[in-house]
Amino acid sequence: MKANGTERILVAGGGGFIGSHLAELLHNRGYFVRVVDTHFNGYHEEPYFDERIEVDLRDRDSCLAVTKGIDQVYNLAANMGGIAFITQIGAEVMRDNFLINTHMLEASRRNKVAKYFFSSSACVYPDFLQRETKIRGLREEDAFPANPDSFYGWEKLAAEKMVEAYERDFDLDVRIGRYHNIYGPMGTYRGGREKSPAALCRKIAEASNPGIIKVWGDGRQTRSYCYIDDAARATVMLMESDHSKPLNIGSERLVSINELADMIIKISGKRIEKEHDLSAPQGVRGRNADTDLARKILN
Repeated sequence: MKANGTERILVAGGGGFIGSHLAELLHNRGYFVRVVDTHFNGYHEEPYFDERIEVDLRDRDSCLAVTKGIDQVYNLAANMGGIAFITQIGAEVMRDNFLINTHMLEASRRNKVAKYFFSSSACVYPDFLQRETKIRGLREEDAFPANPDSFYGWEKLAAEKMVEAYERDFDLDVRIGRYHNIYGPMGTYRGGREKSPAALCRKIAEASNPGIIKVWGDGRQTRSYCYIDDAARATVMLMESDHSKPLNIGSERLVSINELADMIIKISGKRIEKEHDLSAPQGVRGRNADTDLARKILN
C-alpha cells in the first residue's frame, strides 16, 4: 500500500475513538479518507479526513452508498462501550452490530472493495481462561472452544466468522484485528460507555483534594492496555500485511485496576483514597494479550 494519495479509504466509525485516530493517521500519510459515522465527537481540532458523511450504517443502502468508489474499508463502526454498558446491554448491541457488519461486508463485495478490515475485540476470548488475576497472554487460537463472557463478545466472534466466510466464498481480501483495551486522548470519558482508564481519570480529576474515589470491584482484577497511537499504527501495518486471520493488537504489560488508579492519583498530585464497590460490574478477573504473532506478522 503506497501513500501516494491514489488509494481511497473508508473509515466506518470514523467519528469514534479508534476510528478517528486511524483516519487521522491515514490522512496524514496522504490517502483520500472518507469518514462515516452516526455522529462525530468533535475532539479533533484539525480536519482528519477528506470527506465526512453522517449516516446510519445499520441501513443497507447507506452502506452501499458510502463504499462506492472505495479501495479499502476499515470497519470500526459498532454499538459498544465499557464494562457497565456491555454488561447491561445485550440485544441492542447484537442487533445493531450484526446489521452494520452484514451490510458493510455485502456492500464492500458488491462495490469490489480491494481490502476489508474488521475491528474485533479481546472480548471474544472464553471466560474460563480469564478467571485468575495473574493470567497468561491470550493467544489468537485460544478463542476456541468459545465461551465469551458477554453478548458483545459473542457478536464479535460471530462477525469474525462472517468475515472469514466472505473471504472464502467471495475472495474478499480481509484483515481482522482483536483490540485489547485501547486508551488515549479523545476517548469517551463519561456517560456509561467509557473504559476504565478514562473513567478513573475522570473520577480523580473531579475528586476534591483530599478526596475519595470509588473503584469498581475489589481492584485486583487485571488488564493490559495499549496506547491509541500504537493501535492505529498496528492496524495499518496489519492491513499492509498478507495475514488474513485474527491478530491481537494490544500490550503484554499486565496491571491491576488498583495499580492503574494509583498511577493516575500520583500524576494528579492529589491525596485520594480508594473505596471499592463490590456490587459494580468488573468483568473477567484477568485479561492479557499474547503479542508473539503480532511481532512476527508486523515485524
